[in-house]
Amino acid sequence: MRWNLRMKAAERGIWKSTELRRMLAAAGLEISAGKMSGWWTGSPNTVKLDDLDVICVVLDCEPSELLLPEPDKVAARRPAEAASADTGAGPVVAPRLGNRRSEPPV
Repeated sequence: MRWNLRMKAAERGIWKSTELRRMLAAAGLEISAGKMSGWWTGSPNTVKLDDLDVICVVLDCEPSELLLPEPDKVAARRPAEAASADTGAGPVVAPRLGNRRSEPPV
């Protein structure tokens, strides 16, 4: 996922993280300067759903506008075997013939 906070803030005329931090605090979300810096300059590893609600209210947006999927990155993480199986170029699995079940004791 790509974090799109700065773009959504810019669309609302918010150009500084301190300004957004003040707006979030006014909406009830007090966050540290360090956490705000991480949200503003990078892509956070985690965001609480309650925090995401407040961010969306302040920026007047939906979560899907802040979190953008990146399917190419997902495909790049897939192991080579799984990727080749999707294309049909993987190993062929032959079924076993006959009854291979064990018989119940007599």
